[in-house]
Amino acid sequence: MFLLASACAAQVSTPEKLEQGRVVERVACGRNPEQSYALYLPSQYSPGRSWPVVFAFDPGARGKIPVELMKDTAERYGYIVLGSNNSKNGAWKLQADAADAMFQDAQQRFAIDLNRVYFAGLSGGARVASQLAQNCNCAAGVLLSAAGFSVNHPPLKEPAFAVFSAAGITDFNYSELIRLQEKLEQAGSPHWLRVFEGGHDWAPSDVMNEALAWFRIIAMKTNREVRDGKFLTDRSKEAVAVAAKSEKSGDVLYAWRQYKQIAATFDGMLDVSPAKAKADELGPSKAVQDALKRERNGFAEQEQLSERIFRAIQAAALPKNANGESGADPLEEVRGLRVRSEREKKPDRAVILKRTLAGVFVGTIESGGSALERKEYRTAASYFSAAAEADPESEWPLRQLAVAQALDHDRKGAVETLRRIKPRDTAELQKWIANEPAFQTMREKHELPE
Repeated sequence: MFLLASACAAQVSTPEKLEQGRVVERVACGRNPEQSYALYLPSQYSPGRSWPVVFAFDPGARGKIPVELMKDTAERYGYIVLGSNNSKNGAWKLQADAADAMFQDAQQRFAIDLNRVYFAGLSGGARVASQLAQNCNCAAGVLLSAAGFSVNHPPLKEPAFAVFSAAGITDFNYSELIRLQEKLEQAGSPHWLRVFEGGHDWAPSDVMNEALAWFRIIAMKTNREVRDGKFLTDRSKEAVAVAAKSEKSGDVLYAWRQYKQIAATFDGMLDVSPAKAKADELGPSKAVQDALKRERNGFAEQEQLSERIFRAIQAAALPKNANGESGADPLEEVRGLRVRSEREKKPDRAVILKRTLAGVFVGTIESGGSALERKEYRTAASYFSAAAEADPESEWPLRQLAVAQALDHDRKGAVETLRRIKPRDTAELQKWIANEPAFQTMREKHELPE
């Protein structure tokens, strides 16, 4: 595998000096200038010693975003952070080439500690990060935001690396990350789950701080870094305080999981008997068992609601039956879900509905894109229509809907869809309309809206 070969290569110094202590949005790879990455180099960086490094992968090739989120923690703990500007959701070769170029360039430019190489990713980028870690046999840890491992590459006992999972409470992949923890435990991988207020997005900067601090703890435990007693004690006290606060507020499920994580993480370095005792006490309690049951029921309901909507979309794309009847209206189904998610007063119920709605939005966008690639324009339009109903304020599904309609020779429908868009940048939208190939005939016939 390319990363393994890269990890064995000798580091090569270069005369080019990059600015330290601030985010550099684009660093072109020396051997392949078409590949680039955003960079944060700590202000105290010097090639006189080796430094831990994080390679980050955004599903939309937005390398700057994770680097910005990690920069303060990277400065505090001395991490080099790189975010690919090329890797994005799509073909594995594109992602692997971006990772290889970034990895090799980093070794040529910087003094990297090859025992402390970390990967991070959001959504599809998280799956890239975990797969790279499995393939390269060089990873100390992986930071997963909003998704877990790839379906065909589940956690294994070998190679072993630490996994920090960050899940937004309303993320449609929340259930995946919860279930991942049991798989990681079975594989014997050090793991930590952090839930934050938010949806399907990168973990916020305070969670990034926890993640990189936790990687330091595991590095000390595995002798990759010299142990710092005060650092370990302080981090342990902070984690116990979070667990105690959750328990006091009535969130016993989160408290139980937190105490379990504390006991597993600090075992062998600090006295974890109080945390283990709390975990053993809470685990079999009726409060925790009832919470687990409610959680499982919520996951099942989310899956059922999503399946109902996708079945309705797929059925709507088929001809009516012999009696002229058709199934449920998918747009009504999505609209009903959105209204319910907005009006639901019970927090637990609202979370389930919001996760489902977010999953429908992303799922219909992805399914619509796949149908568009297959030139199944009417099917694509059905998916994009549902996505636009799930999030009426979003421009992207309406843009794609208009493209699908134009390619399906429904120029009138495309014009009506374009008029529905509420642009954040009118000039940018007009430029896109003027250059989108799908609208060529409409431009020639002067049918496009002003």
